[in-house]
Amino acid sequence: MRNITAACTIVLMVVLSNCNCSSKSSGTVELKRFPIHNMDGVIDQSGIRFDTEISSDGNGSLHIAADGPTTVTLFEISDIDVDDAQLIYQAKLRSKDVRGQVYLEMLCHFSGMGEFFSRDIRSPLTGTREWSTRETPFFLQSGQKPDYVKLNLVIQGSGSAWIDDIRLLKGPLG
Repeated sequence: MRNITAACTIVLMVVLSNCNCSSKSSGTVELKRFPIHNMDGVIDQSGIRFDTEISSDGNGSLHIAADGPTTVTLFEISDIDVDDAQLIYQAKLRSKDVRGQVYLEMLCHFSGMGEFFSRDIRSPLTGTREWSTRETPFFLQSGQKPDYVKLNLVIQGSGSAWIDDIRLLKGPLG
């Protein structure tokens, strides 16, 4: 009986230590979250509306209907102090009757250099798709600190897209 208790204790300790290591090794931290409960803070409000019916979390989403190629600037974040890390723009997306592609775009502005972009063109939405989480990273080397970051939604073509639960995350480079 004592051996069984000792073995169970050791197994439990190994499992718990593995859980702690994996959560520490991911090192991803949420810098900013836009859960989308209304239009507050949305920069470009033309061609976009708050949708109470369709939502990934039941609290509403932003709906963009496009007759042609459209880029919508949703949020701008200027109060971040990040370098030597990965910035990750993550959101939940849904599409309906999209002819073309829908994807996330993050613009990072650097003083004296201008804006540089990261686009999630590896996994765009096309046609009609249910909610899925999408993200695009921007790799910042040591000393590369953006003045501000813009979070956009791009529709290359036409159709409808919804976006919800928008996050800006910081993760390790490696």
